[in-house]
Amino acid sequence: MLTDSILTLTTLVPAAGAVVVTLLPRKGRAVQWWTLLVSLVTFGLTLHLPFHYVYGQTGFQFEENYSWIQNPAIRYHLGVDGISMWLVVLTGFLSVLGTLASWKAIKSRTKEYYFLFLLQQTAMIGVFVSLDMFLYYGFWELSLIPMAILIAMFGRERGPRTALKFFTYTFIPSALFLVAILWLYSKTGTFDFVQLQAALSANHSLLTAKELCWISTAFLFAFAVKVPVFPLHGWLSDTIFEAPTAMAMVVAGKLGLYSILRFNLGLFPAQAREVAPYMIALSVIGVLYGALIALVQKDVRRLIGYSILSHLSFCTLGIFCFALAGLDGSVYQILNHGLSGSAILILAGFLYERYGTYDMAQYGGLAAKMPWMATLFVITSLSLVGLPILNGFVGEFLILSGSFPHHEVWVAFATLGVILGAAYMLWMVQRIFYGPQSTMVVNRSFPDLGFREQIALWPAVILMLVMGVASPYWMRAIDGAVSNLADTAAHTVSYLETR
Repeated sequence: MLTDSILTLTTLVPAAGAVVVTLLPRKGRAVQWWTLLVSLVTFGLTLHLPFHYVYGQTGFQFEENYSWIQNPAIRYHLGVDGISMWLVVLTGFLSVLGTLASWKAIKSRTKEYYFLFLLQQTAMIGVFVSLDMFLYYGFWELSLIPMAILIAMFGRERGPRTALKFFTYTFIPSALFLVAILWLYSKTGTFDFVQLQAALSANHSLLTAKELCWISTAFLFAFAVKVPVFPLHGWLSDTIFEAPTAMAMVVAGKLGLYSILRFNLGLFPAQAREVAPYMIALSVIGVLYGALIALVQKDVRRLIGYSILSHLSFCTLGIFCFALAGLDGSVYQILNHGLSGSAILILAGFLYERYGTYDMAQYGGLAAKMPWMATLFVITSLSLVGLPILNGFVGEFLILSGSFPHHEVWVAFATLGVILGAAYMLWMVQRIFYGPQSTMVVNRSFPDLGFREQIALWPAVILMLVMGVASPYWMRAIDGAVSNLADTAAHTVSYLETR
């Protein structure tokens, strides 16, 4: 049955599609059309998950668990819960949008680009569905390689330098992460996440407090860089600035935040609780720092890059407050930012395709010439600002309301980030689309959004509204998975007090 192997199919279809890309002719649009077909098939497979998910059931579903290597004990173990399921669906959805966004933007070396693009999809889905730490680490490392190569090949100004910076920032913590995984295996005899979780929760003497501290820190360090958490964000702005739009859509947030939820809170709840005050402080600093730096940017892509730091810092705030509402809001905000942040990057990319610049000073009064572009830009910006009835409001409200009872001062400061976010997003919209028309806009005439471009954007914009008014549909699955984390955190509190 399809359900028995749905996760394997979803993971490997993009990789199989990438192999076929190498056999297609370079001339014409065959590569693009094939990639679009593979992305649509992959997205269709991901939709099988929410339609067949058993809501209210705890634990992992759609599991595939087979012995792979006897010694060391490595298993082919896949599964999803209410957190990872929606991230798999989001990845499939963004792969379709990324293909459409790249249609005209990538004009050379298309086979190389779409081969690596599809390989990246397999790596990301693999991270979300892997329940064996060895298998997970393989997909985690695989996700770095296509990204770095694509930035080096298609960077706008300093691609190779930015790719090296990105790879160095992310690979060094990953090497420490591998050491921590092997250390954990040497003590427990298994890479399987479910077995590790059971062993660590049942036997607190399995590892010493010092060993748990070092291992959990290595995990958190690797994930925090990938989010990124302030002050480990040095790679983010340049990467967003240089990366092709489809890669900029997925470079930050999802993998790191998911991994913190799954492994740091899932395997090391006591250690996560101990570092929570520091992570909350860094999160609030990240919210304000990202927003303030975004306010002074003149380049659209760099503004978006720093806004990503600010918005994702809200997610880490919600995670480390350990309240059910905050955890729910963080997961929902990961989905929201994946959707709205991708849409704003696509819109910025369409502007660049027409005018060849991200400099906001060159624009002005564009709404009169491109009303559809202006309309979608405004809606997407309001989603990122957190306007009620749009998706961003739900996530931010849950994070702030869940965090406030326990961390009033920090949350009060974080709330300033919401105000600053509205300031820099609306300022960007005003500079580009309203006011007097700039010389460039007057002298250079380009068509409004075409059919392909609207097809790439309208589904995302509609989802922003649907997720804003029908959030319980997503929360049904999220809340069940997050409740387990919240219960673990509650038990952790009593454990720490009696230790």
